[in-house]
Amino acid sequence: MARIDDSYDDPITMQKPPPQAQASLQRLTRERLSDRLALLLASQIASGALRPGDRLPTEQQLALTHGVSRTVVREAVHQLRSRELLDSRQGSGVYVAPLPLNQPLAFDPSVLDSVEALVHVVEVRRVLEGEIAALAAQRASRTQIAMLRRALKAIDRAAAAGGDGVAEDLAFHRAIGQCTGNPQFPALLGFLEQYLREGMRVTRGNEARRTDFMQAVRTEHRAIVDAIAARDAAKARRRAIEHLARGTQRLVTGGVISGARRREVAPSTQRVATP
Repeated sequence: MARIDDSYDDPITMQKPPPQAQASLQRLTRERLSDRLALLLASQIASGALRPGDRLPTEQQLALTHGVSRTVVREAVHQLRSRELLDSRQGSGVYVAPLPLNQPLAFDPSVLDSVEALVHVVEVRRVLEGEIAALAAQRASRTQIAMLRRALKAIDRAAAAGGDGVAEDLAFHRAIGQCTGNPQFPALLGFLEQYLREGMRVTRGNEARRTDFMQAVRTEHRAIVDAIAARDAAKARRRAIEHLARGTQRLVTGGVISGARRREVAPSTQRVATP
């Protein structure tokens, strides 16, 4: 039985991050401003604050209101036009389009601000990835299982080369989705990545300072792959859920989320069982 310390491969740090990581967390509110503005406007459309037919404020007004450049506004509007949420009328302005029958999935932009809100995204992952791993155990081909093992090695290589391993870690989880044979799963996991990537970069940078942190994450990842390779759907489901639940427990242990969330984490998440 391998003891869990504070390792975590999801988008929050377990302990107070080093100055470099703190700076990266602060940049989280400044980076991808066009994405954040697009999410905000989309949420206003979804809530009815902006109704179909309403004229959007001018580019300059939006820039002043939200404290961003006009370039950021143009990029955000372009995103929403491509999603058919906005219509541009030459010489008149930009208007809220009639709501489509099939609306695109989007999360509240506050997910990018708050540690607690990001934990909610991790909980969504936990529900999804348990069943994804179970289906992968039932359906993965030998070639795909070999792909998963290569994905694990890619994470190790990235860490050994001094990289943060974020892209490789996300690719590993996405590869499990591919093993289900259902293209909607990797697409859904890819959607979630936009809310996880920056915080995960900070976390992995913090973990890289402790070999025991990294080893705990490797053990959990390997346990998932071994269960899939063994065609044991129940164990694969359990290992995937435990992997993310233990991450939440480590958030509590590190004091990153409130003690009130302790009740949400099962006592069995205290240790990692060897596969």
